[in-house]
Amino acid sequence: QVQLVESGGGLVQPGGSLRLSCAASGIIFSRATMGWYRQAPGKQRELIASITSGVTTNYAGRFTISRDNVKNTVYLQMNSLKSEDTAVYYCNAKGSSTWINYRVNDYWGQGTQVTVSS
Repeated sequence: QVQLVESGGGLVQPGGSLRLSCAASGIIFSRATMGWYRQAPGKQRELIASITSGVTTNYAGRFTISRDNVKNTVYLQMNSLKSEDTAVYYCNAKGSSTWINYRVNDYWGQGTQVTVSS
């Protein structure tokens, strides 16, 4: 059973920083493409950044996605946060849970709320 557990969300002032974590289990993490998405109220879920199996860090403007293949964890470092960054942030994994009958499936975490407000 694949599980993705996000943490690190919360309330932050404009201009501040947060680091989200997503601990994965039950998936061949080193081979999975990991991503962070967000969904603001009344809006569609959007991709922030993704990182493939052979990369450890990827930059997307004010955000940096990184992964630790030993800890099976992906991170999202968010800097210079703005009110429009307020949303529920979701971890996503595209990978297989088994080497036998290897098949890439899509998995989602439960989401963590990030609120940027003074």
